[in-house]
Amino acid sequence: MSSINLAMALVLAVLYSVGFFLLLQRSLMRILIGIVVLGHGANLLLQLVGGPPGRAPVLGVAAPEEFTDPLPQALALTAIVITFALTTYLLALGYRSWVLTGHDEVQDDIEDRRIALRGRPEGSMGEDAAEGGPESDGDDPGSAAASEEPDDAEPDEPAAVGAGSGTDVSGPTDGDGRTDGAGR
Repeated sequence: MSSINLAMALVLAVLYSVGFFLLLQRSLMRILIGIVVLGHGANLLLQLVGGPPGRAPVLGVAAPEEFTDPLPQALALTAIVITFALTTYLLALGYRSWVLTGHDEVQDDIEDRRIALRGRPEGSMGEDAAEGGPESDGDDPGSAAASEEPDDAEPDEPAAVGAGSGTDVSGPTDGDGRTDGAGR
């Protein structure tokens, strides 16, 4: 590997590291910049694996051994188009988020939080039994009947979306205490 290829490999490592770091952030603008940086890294990688520059692949102009492989260049062009399309989509998504919420931070999914708070039935999938947990008494611990809560049990999650957050999710009223049909 020559020194120029080692330098290019280092540049690729930095581009991919920065791109993936930005991609894991919560701000849509940072995600957008991460996609753009990853797109540049992909283009550079395709050009690097294409080999050194050579002659145009036209028969009769040069010997076939001197030809440049056109496939990496075609793939790089495709990667540019895909990156551009994804960039415009994320720009529109970020703008819409900014207009609706005043910021571009990706919010947590309430359903994911509810599932994370929900307890796993004892011995589900045999994990607790293998760790020395309580043994089951003949019932299948992973079945729906074993994991159902009794009717008088308290639910683990709030009753409504946004409940307990201090914000009014019902929207404005029309004077009689009723909300308009659109929730606005």
